[in-house]
Amino acid sequence: VQLQASGGGLVQAGGSLKLSCARSGNTFSRVGMGWFRQAPGKEREFVAAISWSGDTTYYADSVKGRFTISRDNAKNTVYLQMNSLKPEDTAVYYCATAIGSSYYITEYDYAYWGQGTEVTVSS
Repeated sequence: VQLQASGGGLVQAGGSLKLSCARSGNTFSRVGMGWFRQAPGKEREFVAAISWSGDTTYYADSVKGRFTISRDNAKNTVYLQMNSLKPEDTAVYYCATAIGSSYYITEYDYAYWGQGTEVTVSS
């Protein structure tokens, strides 16, 4: 399984970005997907997760109401729409495939990781 994340960039506070994560390889597996991020000097943290069906999503409190995770299984792609961005959202964002079909919030429940895409929010 390979994951290719894209869509990062530099944006001013209050702006928006949409991240994409394309999955290739074993695309027949029905697994949940998640986004994590790692800010400079900090540990990687959970951001959002979505089940295989897309019916269930879960967000970190810090992004709830501002970020939306979605997926298009026909395109093997998961998205993260980020609105009302804040400087504290600055980080490298990683997508990952889960070990099962539900949603998961810990790193240990994810099997494959993308290379990350950098998001910088200026004040």
